[in-house]
Amino acid sequence: MSKLYPTAQAALEGVAASGQTVAVGGFGLCGIPEALIAALRDSGVKNLTCISNNAGVDGFGLGLLLETRQIKKMIASYVGENKEFERQFLAGELEVELTPQGTLAEKLRAGGAGIPAFFTKTGVGTLVAEGKETREFNGEEYVLEHSLTADVALVKAWKADPSGNLVFRKTARNFNPDVATAGRITIVEVEELVETGALDPDHIHLPGIYVHRIVVNATPEKRIEQRTVREA
Repeated sequence: MSKLYPTAQAALEGVAASGQTVAVGGFGLCGIPEALIAALRDSGVKNLTCISNNAGVDGFGLGLLLETRQIKKMIASYVGENKEFERQFLAGELEVELTPQGTLAEKLRAGGAGIPAFFTKTGVGTLVAEGKETREFNGEEYVLEHSLTADVALVKAWKADPSGNLVFRKTARNFNPDVATAGRITIVEVEELVETGALDPDHIHLPGIYVHRIVVNATPEKRIEQRTVREA
């Protein structure tokens, strides 16, 4: 059965549903599955719990889903640069679970590896550790963090073959591999689809066993968050 779908909307059909937990790759606006996020907005699903390093910006990325009130809870590390996020949170309209960045990455990695929980020193003695089990190892205190999995994972990659073997491009790799393994169904947006056998096995970053659906977006917008130029 082919993993390739003609559009982002088609790739989400029969998979996306209201009330789901959706993990989304990306770091800021780098390596985000922008076409899949827009298609998820257009699908009209609601009451989503989104796991992502951040919440996009106003009018782009996950900011699109915030504008349409499709997200009920964000599990994230950084939530700046999005005024609608701020407004909803301060108004009590959005539930937020802030997680240290490295801990968030490990929670996703552990979820994909079938590890239910792990101990970390990050967050000990802070609000992050409130209500969580702590334990001492070798004289140091650690906090127990539970892993994360998702009903659907939305991922951005550079190249894929028909089997779903993926190659990411430089820093756009970021959270994407961990998000991909943590999803029950993983949908990948790629810039280029290559023939089977075209990818050197030693250069594959994520094997196709984790990928269920592929959509090609050959001309992504690739926004940057802040353009800074030198004065003449």
